[in-house]
Amino acid sequence: MCIIIHMKIPEDVLVDKGITYNQKYPYNELARVTKNHKRHYETPDGRQVPSVTTVLSATKDMTHLHAWRKRIGVEKAQQITTESANIGTVMHRSLEKHVKGEDRTPGSNLIQQKAHKMANVIIDNGLNNVSEVWGSEVSLYYPELYAGTTDLVGVYKGEPAIMDFKQARRLKKKEWVEDYYLQLVAYAEAHNKMYDTQIRTGRIFICTQANEYQTFDIDNYDHWVGQWYAKLEQYYKKIL
Repeated sequence: MCIIIHMKIPEDVLVDKGITYNQKYPYNELARVTKNHKRHYETPDGRQVPSVTTVLSATKDMTHLHAWRKRIGVEKAQQITTESANIGTVMHRSLEKHVKGEDRTPGSNLIQQKAHKMANVIIDNGLNNVSEVWGSEVSLYYPELYAGTTDLVGVYKGEPAIMDFKQARRLKKKEWVEDYYLQLVAYAEAHNKMYDTQIRTGRIFICTQANEYQTFDIDNYDHWVGQWYAKLEQYYKKIL
């Protein structure tokens, strides 16, 4: 399911949403390492396993991306990619501070100001349904297979959930965000394995650079889990 809200945020004034920060599980950060020029994580047993994004990148059809780069030019494409990544990083940092109750006063440059307003959109439209946060920037791994970092674990509309934040240059169609679903179930499977939970709910909160809000949730957990493990099998066959 997808929900879209078009809105502009004129000011930074937000109402406290009453989120309770309660680290319910003993989350520990995993060391990030580079292996074959790709992101991996070192798990407690000393293994280096690929990140969820590394698996998805290696098994993704890149035809449309290559065509886009060719159409607008490599230099322009890199400029857009770098700017979007910077905005996303600052937006994530602002949201992390929010859920931890820390000061999130933005800097004065344009990227910081834009990212702050985008974070406000997600706070007002997505995080208002989050009653409890168990962890932010949570490292998770499935033994011997993969690892990754999810933006948020907690309770969304009364259900335990994996949640991720995304920035976008324009609104998304469902068929464009399949990797988001795969990320959510990958993190949920790892969390369930590590902490004996039964998380089957996942939510993506998106804000465009025009301050439009959009959200997607896992509509069929079993289907997307099957797709994720198929991707994982494809990845390991490819690298062996």
